[in-house]
Amino acid sequence: MTVTPDDHFLAAKLATLAGELLVDLRASLVRDSVSPTELKRHGDQLAHEFLMESLTRLRPHDAVLSEEGVEAETPATKADRLAARRVWIVDPLDGTREFSEPPRDDWAVHVALCVDGRPVVGAVALPALGVTFSTADPPTLPAATDQVRVLVSRTRPPAEATAIAEALGAELVPMGSAGAKTMAILRGRADCYPHSGGQYEWDSCAPVAVAAAAGLWCSRIDGSPLTYNSPDPYLPDLLICRTELADKVLAVLRSG
Repeated sequence: MTVTPDDHFLAAKLATLAGELLVDLRASLVRDSVSPTELKRHGDQLAHEFLMESLTRLRPHDAVLSEEGVEAETPATKADRLAARRVWIVDPLDGTREFSEPPRDDWAVHVALCVDGRPVVGAVALPALGVTFSTADPPTLPAATDQVRVLVSRTRPPAEATAIAEALGAELVPMGSAGAKTMAILRGRADCYPHSGGQYEWDSCAPVAVAAAAGLWCSRIDGSPLTYNSPDPYLPDLLICRTELADKVLAVLRSG
């Protein structure tokens, strides 16, 4: 079973279109003075329904795992997903908090395709910036700067990130969604994204696919491979960074 160029272009198209829907929805709901909680709910629902309808129609023989649909999985549909070789893993709105805080732009739409557990197709749209990064046209990594920059959560920087920053003399850069963080490396805004605070497969699958296609290092924080479409979609940690930093960062992480 192969991946075709159409799969790459489809991921990019769907992530972009879902993002455009979210931008329009956000503007409309803000004009109506909708609460942040309702912004999150409506955004999640709209993007999820669009992506699920599109993938069901355009890739009817593939399985789909979506953040907003996982609770609706039955034992039978879960078994079908786990048995499938091709599984689309999507996060309709990554960074709901940031989406609900206009004019923040650090939120994303993730669309990825895994084959045998490997994320081989991916697209990450940054709708508020009007840009989509994808494996259809992998981005060129900008040149490194003298200052190493480590991405962290806005509210809960992991101890591992602090240790890396101290060891490498790096600057901590707070940011929202996982997709926005990973794309910040491809945009030349950062160099390393370690995460150990708990995530799910849909949080990292598309960002990892795009980052790997662009030549970044992608692994668990212990250096082991990232695999997807597991019975339990919880994937608690990851490391995405420039390859020239990988050995140094992994050494810090392994030292405890």
